[in-house]
Amino acid sequence: VQLQASGGGLVQAGGSLRLSCAASGRTFSRYNMGWFRQAPGKEREFVGCLWRSGGRTYYADSVKGRFTISRDNAGITIYLQMNSLKAEDTAVYYCAAGQGVLSGYSDPALYNYWGQGTLVTVSS
Repeated sequence: VQLQASGGGLVQAGGSLRLSCAASGRTFSRYNMGWFRQAPGKEREFVGCLWRSGGRTYYADSVKGRFTISRDNAGITIYLQMNSLKAEDTAVYYCAAGQGVLSGYSDPALYNYWGQGTLVTVSS
């Protein structure tokens, strides 16, 4: 499955952005869909995911209550709605797809397919 992330940009602190991740070739119904981010000089970190079984979502503590993952009815696009953005949310955001186990939902190694990343810059 090929993934295409979009929607990044420059936003002021306290603002909102919505990222999109479109799957080409097939729907993502067979995959767990994750969002990760990587800030300059830092390791890639888990943001949140949409689990294929039951459709539950899981979030990193740093974004819980501010970010929301959703999907379209066609099962082709997932979204990351980001509200109350902070300067520390500045990073390249990646969407990913995998078929790993629930216990590893935040582990990037369990995601096999990655989009190209979209840059989010939050000015303070």
